Amino acid sequence: MIALLQRVSHASVVVDGAQIGAIDAGLLVLVCAEKGDTEREADALLAKLLAYRVFGDDAGKMNRSVTDVGGGLLLVPQFTLAADTNSGTRPSFSPAASPQHGLRLFDHFVARARARHPLVATGRFGADMKVALTNDGPVTFWLQIEAATPIG
Repeated sequence: MIALLQRVSHASVVVDGAQIGAIDAGLLVLVCAEKGDTEREADALLAKLLAYRVFGDDAGKMNRSVTDVGGGLLLVPQFTLAADTNSGTRPSFSPAASPQHGLRLFDHFVARARARHPLVATGRFGADMKVALTNDGPVTFWLQIEAATPIG
């Protein structure tokens, strides 16, 4: 699974002209499931995300996580993060999980996030979303948990 996280001072998602999710200071996280991903990868990615230290401490060093600072999480599904851009000028999305599998893993990710973190908002899977953010820093990181490879 892939997460592109951005430290923000504000972020929001609009679908069909209505705001469906918003946070103040925290993390906007674009989330993508790839083929072969399971709940195991989703749980590992969430654990890493919640503990990832991207917020400043008293000395200004990135030593605090979103959990430490009590920041918001805006989780937005984005299958295009799995794009294969190695050839040609049009991306291939073959590495992405199927829409049904992607939705299931995104829903799992959101449910686990809500169980572990008090401030969680989301985008809508499969919707045409308008995402607005004020990137704080800018601070942006790519996190990826590779699917376990079967032995044999």
